[in-house]
Amino acid sequence: MNGNWLTAGAAELGRGITAGRIDPVALTEAFLAAIAAHPEAARIYARTTPERARAEAAAAAGRARSGLLRGPLDGVPVSWKDLFDTAGTPTEAGSALLAGRTPRRDARVLANATAAGLVCLGKTHMTELAFSGLGVNPVTATPPNALDPPRTPGGSSSGAAVSVALGLAAAAVGSDTGGSVRIPAAWNGLVGLKTTHGRLPLDGVVPLVARFDTVGPLTRTVEDAALMLAALEGRRPADLRGATLRGARLLVVTDALRDCREEPLAAFEAAVAALGAAGADVRRRAIPAVPAAWDLSGILFATEAYATWEDAIESAPEKMFAPVRDRFRSGAAARGTDFVRAWDRLGTLRAAWAEAVAAFDAALVPTSAILPPDAARLLADPDYFARENLLALRNTRIANLMGVCALTLPAAAPMCGLSLLAPAGAEERLLRLGAAAEAALSAGPA
Repeated sequence: MNGNWLTAGAAELGRGITAGRIDPVALTEAFLAAIAAHPEAARIYARTTPERARAEAAAAAGRARSGLLRGPLDGVPVSWKDLFDTAGTPTEAGSALLAGRTPRRDARVLANATAAGLVCLGKTHMTELAFSGLGVNPVTATPPNALDPPRTPGGSSSGAAVSVALGLAAAAVGSDTGGSVRIPAAWNGLVGLKTTHGRLPLDGVVPLVARFDTVGPLTRTVEDAALMLAALEGRRPADLRGATLRGARLLVVTDALRDCREEPLAAFEAAVAALGAAGADVRRRAIPAVPAAWDLSGILFATEAYATWEDAIESAPEKMFAPVRDRFRSGAAARGTDFVRAWDRLGTLRAAWAEAVAAFDAALVPTSAILPPDAARLLADPDYFARENLLALRNTRIANLMGVCALTLPAAAPMCGLSLLAPAGAEERLLRLGAAAEAALSAGPA
């Protein structure tokens, strides 16, 4: 077994399989053995799927021997957040309310990935019903932060991020309604892609807020994210060759800098300086539509989330972590007329955002305004939990509210992220910019 496999990116492993240097069966066994041996595995994986993984790896090995690989990630093992339906395997979305829920068929994105040859290692822990950006879940498990274990891992795709960061999966698939791919990616030193709403199918994905729910990968590199997106939707991957920042027009959204803590803000500014040194034309501007949209978050997110889960929650409220349950219940009081007006208002704000950023290739924000908090304090202090959760998600929500795609990259300090935002459907452009930004950030100061 080659120990380097566990820290390699998905694309690198795929190239090894294509070249005949890596046997998919041996690769899968290496990951399964690493999971079994890891002392915190039970806090990261809700359950593994070794029989499925071995069968899929054996099929990939046969295709490799025959020269019939289905794509660049055929035979690469990945993890799945526990809200993607997995045939014959419990899919409980981190909630005791769904204990024993076992779907008969795979979610469509999982079926697409399987058709592309990806190997399913298992299901990762997550925040209850995906409704928190912090990643703590005393009902099932709270994964450790991969970079500082006493801190929270970020959520709601908590186990997804940690599985990759600790070498227990080559890549992971999560969901993002208000930041649930990007927060854990940033806090664990990874790349995270929030896709445009509707780009990837939600069939067989346990919902939170269907009007905002999206699917996206958490990976080691931008190239990995591009290949994962292609596998999830059954298309050709973005061409990242020749990606450059030279002449790129980037806009720092200054609204997102307010109330940022010192470390994330300093890391963001250092990252922005590196992009400028690599040839980007960086401007700064406030966009009034951003704080106006933030003001709508409560009614837009919580109202629909509670409408989706009210019956299940109120049938057994004692089964939920109180701060998450209370966040759902905050959506109970909204009037239907106010909800409709909020969506109408958001449409106007989206148009204002689009006009403000039209001259730029991407907008830039710190992924999170805070570092990951101490997990024990979050569990002990509900008021602290509520405050930190809202500030953690504030900047990531911009992309969800404005209906655009976003990519977070590790910034200039641990557990800090730089996010690039691009128009709806522009993932290929975003990934090319991300690849160039990744190279600039890796190069360090000029």
